[in-house]
Amino acid sequence: MDATPLARTPSPWTDTISLREELRTAADHLRAPRLLHRILPAIRAHLGAAPASTAYAFTLFITWWTLRGVGPAVERRLILSASTNLYNMRHNPVQVLVASAFWTEGDFPWLTIAEFLVLMAAAERWLGTTRWIALFATGHIGATLLTVTAIDHAIDRGLIPVRVAMAADVGTSYGFTAVLAAMAFRFRGLVRLLWACALLAVLLTALGFGPTFTDYGHLCAAVIGLLVGSVASVFWRRIERYRAARAVAETAEQH
Repeated sequence: MDATPLARTPSPWTDTISLREELRTAADHLRAPRLLHRILPAIRAHLGAAPASTAYAFTLFITWWTLRGVGPAVERRLILSASTNLYNMRHNPVQVLVASAFWTEGDFPWLTIAEFLVLMAAAERWLGTTRWIALFATGHIGATLLTVTAIDHAIDRGLIPVRVAMAADVGTSYGFTAVLAAMAFRFRGLVRLLWACALLAVLLTALGFGPTFTDYGHLCAAVIGLLVGSVASVFWRRIERYRAARAVAETAEQH
């Protein structure tokens, strides 16, 4: 009897690793001969297995370059038109939810691009491109909606100024934070717990000292990532137990 398609589907959520073993393997790799000759092929293989993260990093560079070619007034209008603030979310929600994720403010976003080429590429290699995009989008959209709802609630009750409804809010950080939180489930044992707790501690600290609505959004994104990881891990472990039990039953029937 053939396995069902669901049972045959591989899942990265149950493919956990030991951080100690990974560090030992990395150290052995660095000590191996001809390190310099292996660096470029390793980078090429790393980025080649993460096309979405690599394309995203390139897009961030293009949008930053575009803003450098216009005047300050035009730059401000472009950023505000793509912002997921309360005003835009009421009038063009779909447009700004998509556009806001591809713009950055300020100087050259070298740190953001490096994070995508290293951390997000590693997450994409683990999850697969489709799952990575889905998780990133879930974190970005979910945290944005929760943040905008909180802003609307706070403005209605006079807790924050009305001008916050028109504030600039663009960037990749909500989606990035959700994926970063879900990466805790790449590890097993104590490392998973420490990864999740350390991330939440940093975000809660930021929220406790001079909080902004983006700090609240980052915390929401982290919770979304942890929830997705928890649900996916539990679901696929049950599928694997079902598959193992079915295989045992089929073997017993054959004998």
